[in-house]
Amino acid sequence: MGNRGAIGLALLIGLIAVVVACSGSDSGPTGTPTVPVGTFPPSGSPTPVITLDPALHDKIPVDHVVVLMQENHSFDNYFGQLKKYAPSLDVEAQPDDASNPDPKGGAPIAAYHETSLCASSDLNHSWDGTHSEIDGGAMDGFTAANVAPNDPSGKRAMGYYNETDLPFYYGLFSTFAIGDRYFASVPGPTQPNRFYLYSGTSFGRTVNGLPPSGDEFSQRTIFNELDESGVSWKIYSSQFAYSSFFAYVRTNSAAHVSTLADYYADAAAGKLPNVAFVDPVFIGEEENDEHPPADAQIGQKFVSDVIAGLMASPNWASSAMFLEWDEHGGYYDHVAPPAAVPPDDIAPMGATEPGQKFDSLGVRVPFALISPFAKKSYVSHTTYDHTSVLAFIEERFGLDALTARDGAADPMLEMFDFADAPFVTPPTLPEAVIEEARRC
Repeated sequence: MGNRGAIGLALLIGLIAVVVACSGSDSGPTGTPTVPVGTFPPSGSPTPVITLDPALHDKIPVDHVVVLMQENHSFDNYFGQLKKYAPSLDVEAQPDDASNPDPKGGAPIAAYHETSLCASSDLNHSWDGTHSEIDGGAMDGFTAANVAPNDPSGKRAMGYYNETDLPFYYGLFSTFAIGDRYFASVPGPTQPNRFYLYSGTSFGRTVNGLPPSGDEFSQRTIFNELDESGVSWKIYSSQFAYSSFFAYVRTNSAAHVSTLADYYADAAAGKLPNVAFVDPVFIGEEENDEHPPADAQIGQKFVSDVIAGLMASPNWASSAMFLEWDEHGGYYDHVAPPAAVPPDDIAPMGATEPGQKFDSLGVRVPFALISPFAKKSYVSHTTYDHTSVLAFIEERFGLDALTARDGAADPMLEMFDFADAPFVTPPTLPEAVIEEARRC
C-alpha cells in the first residue's frame, strides 16, 4: 500500500468513524412524505419537481450539473502531447525542449514519454514542495523536489503520457471543450484544493487531515447554498464522499449521499439532481482516482463509464459535466501559475515562508466540459480554477458567492454554445481500454 496508502487508510477509517458518529438516522419522519422545491419525488414518479427561476434556465439551459474530480496529474503530464494528436486543436503543447535541472549536477533532465501507467512512487505535492517546484514561476524545481531513493534524480516528475496510453482521454479532450489555462486553486495537496471546490476556500488549511472534532469542518459550502435555494443535490460515492469532511454534508448525508450504483440508476431513469458530485475510489485495490501510484488506465475507465452513463441518460439534453483533476501531483508543467484573488483574510497555516498568502493558483491541471452545449473541439485560454465550477453553479442557480475567490472566478460560459448545441447526439469516443499487460 505504501506510505500514501497507509496514511489514506488511516484518514478513511477516521472519517468513517466521524461520519458514523455524526450522521443522522437513515429513516425519515413518519407520515406522507413531501417533496421540497428543487428535489426529486419518491421513486416511481416520472419526472423531477424543479421549480427554479425560469429566467435562469432561459439564460443557461443546464438543469443537471455533474462534477467529477480526479487526482494528481498536471496538464503537461496528461495532455502536453495533445497538439501532436490533434494538430488543428488550438491547445498549447508542452515545449519539445522541456526540462528541469539534474539535482546531481548532470545534464538537464528532459521531459520523456513514460511507458509505465503507474508511478514508481508518489511525488511531492505538498504546500512547500509545490512552491519549490514552481520556483517563483521558473517551473524548474520539479526534479529537485522529487528526489527519492528509487529515483535519485527526480526524473519521474518529467514523465508524460500520450494517446497510446490514454486513448479515451485524448479522444474526449479533442472532441469537447477544454481549458488549457485551468489551474489548481492552491499550490498544494488534495484536501485544500477539494475544499476550494466545495467551499471557495480552504480556510487556511495547506495540508490533508481529519476534522479536529465531530462538529468540524463547520464552514459553509455550496451544499448549504443549494439547500437554501431549493436546488436538488446528491453526492454519488464510489467509496466515501470526500465532502463528508464537512459537518453539513455529514448531518444531511441520509438525504444526499448515495452510491455510484445509484448514479447509474438515476441517470438511466432521468432522475439526476440539479447538482451531482461523483467521487472515485480513493484507497485500496480498486482505487480509480488516478492518484500515483494508482493505475491511470483504471481511472480512465471509471471516468469513461461515468460519462457514458450521462450520455445515455434522458437528462443528457440539459446536462453539463465538469471533469477536472484536483492538483498536479508533483508532475511537471511548463506554464507558471498566475496570481489569484485571496478568498478571505485567513493566512496559510503551517506556511514556512514569511508573508505567504492564498494569492496564487496552483499548477495547471486538465479540465474538460462534457455537455450537449460544449463547443466542439474548443480550447479556452481563459484562466480558471476549481472555484470557476462554483461560479458556474452559482450563476446558473442564482446563488451568492461563498468567498471573494469564487466571486471573482470566471464561470466558463465561453465554453458553451447554448444557441446551437453541437452534441445533441452524443459523439462516439475511443474505448477506455485496460491493457492487462500494462496493469501495475
